[in-house]
Amino acid sequence: MSLIGQELNHLDTPVLWVDLDQMEKNILYFSNYFKTASLAWRPHTKGIKIPAIAHKMIDAGAIGVTCAKLSEAEVMVAGGVRDILIANEVVGESKVTRLAYLNRRADVMVAVDDLENAKHISRIAQELGVKIRILVEIDSGMNRCGVQPGNPALDFYTKVAQLPGILLRGLMSWEGHVVKIEDQNQKKAEAQKAVGSLVETAELIRRAGLPISIVSCGGTGSYLISSHIQGVTESQAGGGIFGDVTYQRWGAKTEPALHILVTVSSHPCADRAIIDAGRKAMNVEYSMPKVKDMPGVELVRCTAEHGILKLDPSMAKLKVGDQINLVVGYEDLTVFLHDQLYGIHAGKVEVVWDIQARGKLV
Repeated sequence: MSLIGQELNHLDTPVLWVDLDQMEKNILYFSNYFKTASLAWRPHTKGIKIPAIAHKMIDAGAIGVTCAKLSEAEVMVAGGVRDILIANEVVGESKVTRLAYLNRRADVMVAVDDLENAKHISRIAQELGVKIRILVEIDSGMNRCGVQPGNPALDFYTKVAQLPGILLRGLMSWEGHVVKIEDQNQKKAEAQKAVGSLVETAELIRRAGLPISIVSCGGTGSYLISSHIQGVTESQAGGGIFGDVTYQRWGAKTEPALHILVTVSSHPCADRAIIDAGRKAMNVEYSMPKVKDMPGVELVRCTAEHGILKLDPSMAKLKVGDQINLVVGYEDLTVFLHDQLYGIHAGKVEVVWDIQARGKLV
């Protein structure tokens, strides 16, 4: 039976839903922001996972999308997205072969930080008669993946540039280590230092006579800083279109669009109530989801199947069966827990999207 036209509060809970009007406003905000900053927008979809939403961002002006995994990129290509950056290393015979075949259907760029991996991509690309765009990943301070900036990156870039079957287009990085810094002056300084090492490396490589057209970085937790550093060409900020608690805390200028509808399943005492959703329905590691439009009700703890609400005396009247909306704490670790996302307009279901890239780990 179709749920289109169903009232939101008639759905079985817990249910993940998005306010379509607010999401559209958030998408338009990012699109306009990056246009004003004269920056290309390549939003990351690692937490979004739905090609239809990727197309909404592309229709608004994004040049393509960013994915975390090859399998996510395969879902996006199957959904009609044609310009993709896999902001990660793709390693191994099976994965590199899949990458090459995917490039017969779309333009899928990938990060590298290892010469043998680059040679492997080169060999498979030649065997299958494709050209694969490459970005060299730079470690700008996160201490995760990436070649060290400066001369080590120049030496690596020079070697990769000589490989056939590869179209070396530039550099990428992610200044993710700065997003949790609460002092805004310190955050700005650390972000400028990190992204500065990336753009300075790009200039070093250009001075050596090697072309660089893409310098990609940034995310929803740092775009307000990274997008204004001269030399950056594109931003990967994407998750902020949902306006969750974490991204708002990290500085995103968008409003909440992503929610979970839950039901009060127990009210054992005046200052405590229990809801029918816990850690299997929502992530609490980065931020606790916030109760929407109900002052005096706070989600304070989650177990596997339950959420525990703290009630002030004014909310003691809350009863079993009442429904509550929660603003999602962190979409990157929540959306993939669900099978569908319900698009809501004027309180009714307008669209139901399968979360097609959930479980895509390889």
